Amino acid sequence: MTALLIVLTVVEVLLLVAVLAYFLVRIAASLRRTREHLAKVSFGVRAIETQCSSIGPGVTTVNRQLEDIAAALEGLAQRAGGVGRG
Repeated sequence: MTALLIVLTVVEVLLLVAVLAYFLVRIAASLRRTREHLAKVSFGVRAIETQCSSIGPGVTTVNRQLEDIAAALEGLAQRAGGVGRG
């Protein structure tokens, strides 16, 4: 009876180790796939960053030009208001 319990315990431990190994292998495969997807996403983000690098200086130039236009429009609005009253 004791020998049977020992054999069953050993079988149970071996089965537990086998199940753990199986799922660890599956988790490792899932992590590898995730790493591959993240590498592709990272490549895409770098490509977008490269393509958008010229936007910053362009926006600064446009903002400066819009400020000049806004200042000119204020003067024009004042003149137009004076003409309409006169």
